Amino acid sequence: MKGIYQVNKENWGQYLDLETILQGAEAALASPSIHITEARALQSPGSAHDYYSNGDYWWPNPNTPDGLPYVRRDGESNPDNFHEHRNLLRRMRSLVACLTSAYRITGEQPYAAKAVQLLNAFFIDKNTRMNPHLLYAQAIPGVCNGRGIGVIDTLHLIDVAAAVHVLNGEDISLPDKQVLQEVTNWFAQYLQWMNEHPQGVEERNEPNNHGICWFVQAAAFAKLTGHSGMLDYCREAYKSRLLAEQMDLDGSFPRELSRTKPYAYSLFTLDNFVTLTHILATPEDNLWEFQLPDGRGVQKGIHFLLPYLENKRLWPYGADVEYDKDWPVAMSFFLFTGLANGSERLLALWRTLDQNPQQAEVRRNIAIRQPLLWL
Repeated sequence: MKGIYQVNKENWGQYLDLETILQGAEAALASPSIHITEARALQSPGSAHDYYSNGDYWWPNPNTPDGLPYVRRDGESNPDNFHEHRNLLRRMRSLVACLTSAYRITGEQPYAAKAVQLLNAFFIDKNTRMNPHLLYAQAIPGVCNGRGIGVIDTLHLIDVAAAVHVLNGEDISLPDKQVLQEVTNWFAQYLQWMNEHPQGVEERNEPNNHGICWFVQAAAFAKLTGHSGMLDYCREAYKSRLLAEQMDLDGSFPRELSRTKPYAYSLFTLDNFVTLTHILATPEDNLWEFQLPDGRGVQKGIHFLLPYLENKRLWPYGADVEYDKDWPVAMSFFLFTGLANGSERLLALWRTLDQNPQQAEVRRNIAIRQPLLWL
């Protein structure tokens, strides 16, 4: 049966570079605390504790003296937009995920203690915490102070939720447990905001990769916080809406193929679809094998993209407008699906492609940095 697999601790080294994880964790032990208040967004109407970012593909208007309102150039990222909060969030995520993975490998308390210290500074400490909302994410100067599609900015927090879930299940000291409970409560508040605020609802209803990423986050945060009703809601949406709305009969994602980065967006969308499958599948409701009456399902999506992962030169949908040469890289869906399907083809891609790409735009489009947290 697809999806029913077990990876024991003694087998981790077959799939993951444990030495690199431990080296990264050793370096992370010396990291200062990271928090959202390190960088103030001058255009934000919020406080120093409110996350702010600009939409990636928006640029100053060449036809107005002040450059307002900004205009869209799809697929072309503006390096001068405000990205500092996004970068701080991702850096914190990477450190916490690496430290927690090292703790899983070794059981050594300093790794867990450092991860908890970083979590406390970013989410809990009243002087440095990030407020649990994204009102001002992906703002467009001259147009709006924030948008629903900004919710995708916290996709990287799914690794943090997985890390907290791991640490909560381990034997670490009582003060650390209190911090972990408070962080879990932060995620519960953020999940409520995502599900109830109009901007969150707008993102939930997006019929492209944004909608999938809303459900990935909702499922990951619901798993951490024990919100079984949200997990059930996500499973139902997976079966009744997401596949039918987003996947074509051949397993492709047409809305992503029509973009200026069809290859990268196809990988990104399938990666997140597989992550959602991985989170939600149970022995009683095995989404790895689920398909619509016309055959659409996660296996069809893998079948469509696999030949172009093995040989990108076969890709018939045009080159990406930016960073085309930087793809493909190893993404967690190779590992998860390879294990779920018993597919050596996918596991071979996982082992041979770059598992630690350095190009910033590529890293931005990879939600899971530490698959060990998810096994």
